[in-house]
Amino acid sequence: MSRRFAAVLLSSILLAPGWLSLTGLTLPVALVPLLWLSDSLGSSRREWWRMFGWAALTFILWNLSTVWWIWFATPVGPPAATLASTTLNMIAFMFFHTVSKTAHRSLAYTTLVASWIATEYWYTVGDFSWPWLILGNGFSHDVWAVQWYEFTGVFGGSLWVLLSNICIYEAWKHRSRQRVVMAAAVTFLPVALSLGIWWSWEQPDEGQVTVSIIQPNVDCYEKFAGERELQQRNIFDLVSDVPRDAECILLPETAVPGYYWEPSLSEMRFADTPGVFWQQMADTLRAEHPQSLLVTGANTLAWYASGAQTSTARKDPYTDGWYDHFNTAVGLSADGRRQIHHKGRLVIGVEKTPMPWLFEMLEFLVVDLGGTLGQIGQGLHGTAFELESGAKTGPVICYEGLYGNFTGDFVRRGAGFLSILSNDGWWRDTPGYRHLFTISRLRAIEHRRAIARSANTGRSGFISARGDVSLTLGWDERGVITEQVPLNSRMTFYTLYGDYLGRIGEYVMLLCVLYYIAYRIKKKNYLVQ
Repeated sequence: MSRRFAAVLLSSILLAPGWLSLTGLTLPVALVPLLWLSDSLGSSRREWWRMFGWAALTFILWNLSTVWWIWFATPVGPPAATLASTTLNMIAFMFFHTVSKTAHRSLAYTTLVASWIATEYWYTVGDFSWPWLILGNGFSHDVWAVQWYEFTGVFGGSLWVLLSNICIYEAWKHRSRQRVVMAAAVTFLPVALSLGIWWSWEQPDEGQVTVSIIQPNVDCYEKFAGERELQQRNIFDLVSDVPRDAECILLPETAVPGYYWEPSLSEMRFADTPGVFWQQMADTLRAEHPQSLLVTGANTLAWYASGAQTSTARKDPYTDGWYDHFNTAVGLSADGRRQIHHKGRLVIGVEKTPMPWLFEMLEFLVVDLGGTLGQIGQGLHGTAFELESGAKTGPVICYEGLYGNFTGDFVRRGAGFLSILSNDGWWRDTPGYRHLFTISRLRAIEHRRAIARSANTGRSGFISARGDVSLTLGWDERGVITEQVPLNSRMTFYTLYGDYLGRIGEYVMLLCVLYYIAYRIKKKNYLVQ
């Protein structure tokens, strides 16, 4: 019993560092103790349930040790995230354990790899989407080791982790030279390949744009109930510190206080003129930054006539129509021209309600993380904003940055660099906001696009297309930083084909299920004879 508990504890400890601002290089051995535990148990029903309990404990400890900080924003967050993530992990691992006791070992390992990647893929496309603990995300602090993400995305990292664990466990179990060589090759060759790319990769010479990042440092919990005029004045004061030659000025998610009606961004439903803030900001840009595009987060509203509303629209209490509330990125030019992108990947339980009856019951536990609680309007895809120079940027809004393929939408629509707008101070000074920043480094590698990231408070900064971090503003800092951001028009293999490994994982998992069923039927028939 003590040895098995030690194995559970060791696996959970080795799984966690990549999400705690440390390193993901423990991941290639993190599942070895769990594989040993599976091997040590028999094939009886009682032993199956014992494995179920040990595996569940492992994944629960891993989840709680890496997402505990969500508690600061919403008490229901850690248990809900843990339940969703652990359930999918258990589907993959227990399917493997079942097959390993009654079929060939090769089928069992194929099942583990395919099922794990398939369930991770479900994190990104399912209704209850929470892709935080995809194994490949654990290398966000070790970008030098995963430069090949431009071909595979983070699912390639998950594949590497799973294969390394399997090969290392088999080498340890059998102590054969051949298996040791195989384990070393699977574990270290991807790192060698990555280092080769790391040293040889060069930024294409396609020009640069001058980008200024603003970090307003407004308290998240006072932001939506605070003084609107003070927040606006804070923005204007910081914009005045931006160099005149800046071509793009970046503000964070929901930086502009208040709610504005599309398409004119007016303060009243059917007005044709922009709100006071937008008029004053256009005047400021015209006077001080005539060549700049201001990219900022805002809350916008869209009105629909009755019968034309979307599935997320709410009844307008003042008219016979409906309206949507959007978490929006707005691009504002000096001439008053506006570009709009609606957030397309929404935070579960705060911006999106996959199970309305459940979240209505738990509403009292949830903190408003964006000005609205429940279901808000959802964008369909990424959008590229055009600067005065003709260059384009993709305004990725916070949670969207967790999705490699969705981020690719901005690139596929012409973005030469990415702008990330975030508001991640909800979790205070914890590993949460730090890991959210480093995940952006993986997006940079996947699409080979430089990134400018503006957060409401810590951490804002610039990331190269190789994943290197340069100028940053840390936690609880207010200010402006400016840098030349290089452009790139080339598309990576991953940008073109997206999460193809996840889709392949689904198909292989299905084939494993069918093969296992056929194998069991054939075996039973043979025994009868």
